[in-house]
Amino acid sequence: MNRPIQVTRSSMPPMDEYTDEIKDLWDTHWLTNMGVKHHKLEQMLKNYLKTPYITLFTNGHLALECIIAALNLTGEVITTPFTFASTTHAIVRTGLKPVFCDIREEDCTIDPDRIESLITKNTCAIVPIHVYGNLCDTERIEEIARKYNLKVVYDAAHAFGVSRRGKSSACFGDASMFSFHATKVFNTIEGGAVTFGDESLIKILDDLKNFGITGPETVEYAGGNAKMNEFQAAMGICNLRHVDEEIAKRRKVYEKYLDNLDGIKHIKIIKPSEDIISNYAYFPVIFDGYRYNRDEVFELLKENHIYARKYFYPITSAFECYRGVFEPKKTPVALEISKKVLTLPMYADLSTEEVDSICSIILNKSSSFGPGGVK
Repeated sequence: MNRPIQVTRSSMPPMDEYTDEIKDLWDTHWLTNMGVKHHKLEQMLKNYLKTPYITLFTNGHLALECIIAALNLTGEVITTPFTFASTTHAIVRTGLKPVFCDIREEDCTIDPDRIESLITKNTCAIVPIHVYGNLCDTERIEEIARKYNLKVVYDAAHAFGVSRRGKSSACFGDASMFSFHATKVFNTIEGGAVTFGDESLIKILDDLKNFGITGPETVEYAGGNAKMNEFQAAMGICNLRHVDEEIAKRRKVYEKYLDNLDGIKHIKIIKPSEDIISNYAYFPVIFDGYRYNRDEVFELLKENHIYARKYFYPITSAFECYRGVFEPKKTPVALEISKKVLTLPMYADLSTEEVDSICSIILNKSSSFGPGGVK
């Protein structure tokens, strides 16, 4: 049977494992509001990510909004437009002004050499993004933040399980936001978390994600509903048991892509730096002067029922909703890369034969794809 290849596919535990995990919910009828499984997953993730504190959310977007609110940020935030919509939207929706910094060409993370020139009297924080699992230059960012007394909140949606020289991605800055969306290396179907080192943030975040309710008859914050439910937590508990195995499988897919594409002229692979233990979340490729441009490769793969992703395109400063507000040309590196980058299919169960066929199409060789997809 032929089947299409999507850019990603959700990792799932064996069905029996998940049904066993949720079975007791029919006894307790405790389905949400920070139940037993919610607290169990929090502890498991706290240990796995080696973080002092963690708070779970129903998704990463609301997690980012809540930590911005918890830190009482006002004014301007330095960030980059080379990110998913959620990052910029969360900043704007919480009443802050994003000030866009350009990125580094080698890893697509924020360029620390450009940050200081963007700092004004209104700057309150830096929100850098760990892109494709590549960690930002955290040391330089921390130095700048200390110098100007700024908060640092990392968007670590791509960086679950990543570490640099033994330090977890969950332990940089004042806080880090993780997404546990179904497309991520680790998922809770939908979900997210904030990790942090300041114990006083625990209660604030717990209150903010529960409508700002602080007691049976007190509501001290204008909060929302961002609580992870017990079915999400149960999926996380199961998936976390298998995540190291999933990452190991992803590494084999990554290495197979390298066997095919590394060293090909005008095809640049954005690789993790040598001091990072990667999660192999994505396989981003820049087509720069290749026989096919990025859009042509995208369409060529699509014709063969292979669905890559222009990720990130467009940059967030070019969104229609921000037209006339931001100027995309002020971040030329981000703008240029967004027009050339393509993330190829990447997930644990992608076979080496499928990777070979994907690469054969890109390299204009014969492939094993028929009209309905991979055979």
